[in-house]
Amino acid sequence: MHVIVGFTAGNNIDIVARLVGQFLSERLGQPFIIENRPGASGHTLLMTGTFNAINATLYDNPSFNFIRDIAPVASLSRTAGVMEVNPSFPAKTVPEFIAYAKANPGKIMMASGGPGSAPGLYGELFKSMTGVDLAVVNYRGSPAALSDLIAGHVHVTFDPIASSVGYIKAGQLRALGVTTTKRIEVLPDVPTIGEFVPGYEASGWQGIGAPAHTPPQIIAILNKLVNEALASAEFKARFVDLGLEPYATSPAEFGKFIVDYTQKWGKVIRDANIKPN
Repeated sequence: MHVIVGFTAGNNIDIVARLVGQFLSERLGQPFIIENRPGASGHTLLMTGTFNAINATLYDNPSFNFIRDIAPVASLSRTAGVMEVNPSFPAKTVPEFIAYAKANPGKIMMASGGPGSAPGLYGELFKSMTGVDLAVVNYRGSPAALSDLIAGHVHVTFDPIASSVGYIKAGQLRALGVTTTKRIEVLPDVPTIGEFVPGYEASGWQGIGAPAHTPPQIIAILNKLVNEALASAEFKARFVDLGLEPYATSPAEFGKFIVDYTQKWGKVIRDANIKPN
């Protein structure tokens, strides 16, 4: 069986695909071949994630309807983000940041990984819920944004935790808050943004989809085995190392989650009038 990963090898979603693929191969007695196809649109099994739900609104005429054409098989993980600043920035807490931003409207530069990226959307949600005016600076991905944040060329970003935690622990960046509703294991002393901005929540996700016509019994078998993997201590430990939280659901629950997630971030994209480059 082939599993399509729409990104190059080495990304979190690729690593998770290979972990799950090995587990399923051992249980079902058949190989699960991981194919890296940047830009893949979905056939056989597809590693799905945040980008699929965002692209449904970001692009005017996508080549397929993600919700209609992909059958949800199993969710895998949720990914926290972190609001972080350069250590020289005056604010040391989320309330201090909000107060400083309101006293200096338009003067704080927020680094985004590009239009429609998780850092950009998490920041847009923060702006809309707090009423702060941040100047958005778009980069081609998180690495360039983090480099400029560390150098002090920009002031704040809302980055996925996996790519930022090393800089935070090394003291090169200061974490103000995590974007999830609960504190996370790799940064236990960092509060959630929601502790200061009620209702704020932003996180990425990863899962497995299949073509819409896939027999329900096949989906049920795969879902059961994936959830067994997510319950194992080995998987939990590997996920924590990657800054991921295991997230097990039924196919129906996963499908509802995708619809709700797509609608939530679709509204953020439309309200902020975000357009792809």
